[in-house]
Amino acid sequence: MKIVTSLADLRLARHALGGSLGLVMTRPALHAGPLSLVGLARAECAQVAVGFFAKPGSSGTGGDEAGYAEDLARLEALGVDMVWAPALADASPPGFQTWVTVEQVTAPLEGKHRPGHFREAATRVARYLNAFEPQRAYFGQKDAQQVIVVRRLARDLNYPVEIVAGPIVREADGLAASRDNAHLSTAERAAAPVLQRALSAAQAAYAEGERDGDALRAILSSSLAGEPLAREEYVSVADPETLDELERLERGALLSLAARVGKTRLTDNIVLE
Repeated sequence: MKIVTSLADLRLARHALGGSLGLVMTRPALHAGPLSLVGLARAECAQVAVGFFAKPGSSGTGGDEAGYAEDLARLEALGVDMVWAPALADASPPGFQTWVTVEQVTAPLEGKHRPGHFREAATRVARYLNAFEPQRAYFGQKDAQQVIVVRRLARDLNYPVEIVAGPIVREADGLAASRDNAHLSTAERAAAPVLQRALSAAQAAYAEGERDGDALRAILSSSLAGEPLAREEYVSVADPETLDELERLERGALLSLAARVGKTRLTDNIVLE
């Protein structure tokens, strides 16, 4: 496994690789979610690369140092061919002032509650796609809106890349795998699967013939309200491509929700086919 730190070395290493390249972009301190994407890329592509995000305020090569050596060992064991662990100057150059803005699909849901998040995310993804030139790029369905945003970005800017959404990795009790789960207390961790239960309740109603958007949103909200430690931030029954809220479901939908359990913000989603 080749590890590169500078953008110049990355480009040299990339052109030395043959065959189709699958790319996974992630923060350090890997958990089951991004590791599952690496496994999916390994199964589908001749070559696999991982690009770590270096965060402003972090020190040294690779950005977040905690767990970084363990990350490399895990990636090597999974058969990754190349890892970019960028110095901060390469990942976030000083004086940077060019941004990629995806409009309609970034406005609701996470975009409404986290202003500026998708401008930063879309720009970062665009820069990594430029650097790696992959044939496939892998993102987790856990961040469903991000998948939609990146697909729109790739389509609008003519990137020759397939955006692949890997399935949500869940714990035994249904809680979606996330770094944020580590911040939950014991009682909060026991309460957190309410998000998945809410989605399952709405999915069951859909399977029984419910097609009214307001009725499904009410099921999501009432399920969250039944857990004293959970505070709803939003519930959504939206078109899976435009993210417009649906009055009536004609061709499936993306069900998504966000809630705070204690001080920890959690999100989850499910696609109704």
